Amino acid sequence: MLKLIINADDFGYSRAVNYGIIDAHTKGVLTSTTCLTNMPGLEHAFELGKQHKSLGIGIHLTLTCGRPLLDHHQTLVDADGNFKKLHHYQGKAYINPDELYREWKAQIEAFLASGLRPTHLDSHHHINNRESILPVFIRLAEEYQLPVRNNFDQEATGSKLVTTDQFEYNPEIMLADTPTILEQYSGAETVEIMCHPAYLDKFIMENSSYATPRLEELAAMTHPETIEKLRNKEHFELITYQDLGRGE
Repeated sequence: MLKLIINADDFGYSRAVNYGIIDAHTKGVLTSTTCLTNMPGLEHAFELGKQHKSLGIGIHLTLTCGRPLLDHHQTLVDADGNFKKLHHYQGKAYINPDELYREWKAQIEAFLASGLRPTHLDSHHHINNRESILPVFIRLAEEYQLPVRNNFDQEATGSKLVTTDQFEYNPEIMLADTPTILEQYSGAETVEIMCHPAYLDKFIMENSSYATPRLEELAAMTHPETIEKLRNKEHFELITYQDLGRGE
């Protein structure tokens, strides 16, 4: 049986995103999400998270969206004090690792202050797997003893963090038939499928380059055929990062 963590990024982005993630969980196959702690929908996400205890909630560390939680950064922000956009990091951009550590630690602490217990760590736009950034990400995961998304080579870094056997970037795999899904991950016991289900509001339409596809993802995840297929306990078990390692 294949164990699937179906994780929605961007919890806390906006109220519409939050409601889409909750519907994907309560009306569909979503099991997990990760939360941006610097965005306008954060407090709303905390409220919803406390109401839906079966939803695993981790922390979506960000360096490329919104404003930082701490002031006086020099290498993380633009002239207006906002985080730099993702394209800034396509080249050899310099980041002060101490600044990054303090900012990301503040983002983790902001989540902990809600009273919720994080299930795992990942990052917005996969910025954690950049060469200059990865050591800080690993340091924090080890410090807080949190599982992580499997989007980097742990063997190369010498780290031994809890993670899934495989990570899937493309949520469309959920629309495939059962034999295709099982073949895709043959040899794996645990897989995380990343997704971005959401409703849309003015804030996300004006601030995200990935907007309308979120509606399609939400529709796919709450479709009766998807639910029937992925909730078939003969082939799949839907879990969260909290379940990794249990029963072994």
